[in-house]
Amino acid sequence: MPLPAADLARRLARNAEAVCRHYLSNGRREGRYWLVGDVANTKGRSLFVRLSGPDQGKGAAGNWTDSATGQHGDLLDLIALNRGFDRLRDTLDEARAFLALPSDQIAPRQERLPAPRGSPESARRLYAMSRPIAGTLAQTYLHRRGITAVAHYDPLRFNPRCYYRPDEHSPTEPWPALIAAVTDPGGTITGAHRTWLDPSGHDKAPIASPRRAMGQLLGHGVRFAVARDVMAAGEGIETMLSLRMILPTLPMVAALSANHLAALLLPPTLRRLYVARDADPAGEAATASLCTRAEAAGIEPFVLSPCFDDFNDDLRRLGIEGLRSSVRRQLAPPDMVRFLALAHEGMSPGT
Repeated sequence: MPLPAADLARRLARNAEAVCRHYLSNGRREGRYWLVGDVANTKGRSLFVRLSGPDQGKGAAGNWTDSATGQHGDLLDLIALNRGFDRLRDTLDEARAFLALPSDQIAPRQERLPAPRGSPESARRLYAMSRPIAGTLAQTYLHRRGITAVAHYDPLRFNPRCYYRPDEHSPTEPWPALIAAVTDPGGTITGAHRTWLDPSGHDKAPIASPRRAMGQLLGHGVRFAVARDVMAAGEGIETMLSLRMILPTLPMVAALSANHLAALLLPPTLRRLYVARDADPAGEAATASLCTRAEAAGIEPFVLSPCFDDFNDDLRRLGIEGLRSSVRRQLAPPDMVRFLALAHEGMSPGT
């Protein structure tokens, strides 16, 4: 019978140094600890794993902490992050396979082949290695933009050390980043969007291109809830999160750019589409193209126009009641009752 997670964690802890040598081969032992750069096996000294101690509780063998990011956990957590697993079953299978090796014959870690830079697999690994945004700089950043309600199930995470390369000839730089999962209509992650942040959390990072996407993006987007008959679509993540402040139950998707908004794949069950227009020539063209495609597919399009440059600008300048008043008169009457009325009663998603 397979060992449960708690027993596997204890067995891993009793072989903590072997685990470290296998998964964190770029580190080294110093006294009672194994030191390495991070869970991805980067060279450095910020992550330390306790190699000896009791089976559980304070000071237990296998407990680890990354002093640079605040991440911590036991060796099962470490394996999950190191391998990029997001399912407990995969982590347990990996741990069982490791523990099946004779203790005196544990081979040095076979390095996982690096995913091609910018590939969907690379995007999935980045998202899996990031953590929920509650209490992080990513949450601070969104709050500074007036976005104070983000649902725990939204596809947003925080990575405290997301690498940024100005160009192919420059070294990488670690910056904190808001990470968003890009998915196809079936919910499969095909890419990721990174917004690098200033360490204060008050704005984007002071770098040349603080926003970049990776993976397969055409037709896909950052999806907030599953769309069936009614959906809203726009360019930016902050734009759609601003609309969700007043329309929290309306499914939405951020396409990440004007060109990708024009090419967005629409659900076959969709009957009404709201297009959140950015007030610039690219936004106008993308909106017109998507509305034409929607009409050809038998979907009724509605254009939502901001008072200023975009809906996040409206939220910050008009406040939530001003934004609600502006958007209310642009909705189809059934949707004012179905979506906006709920927002007015305070049924916004919890953080």
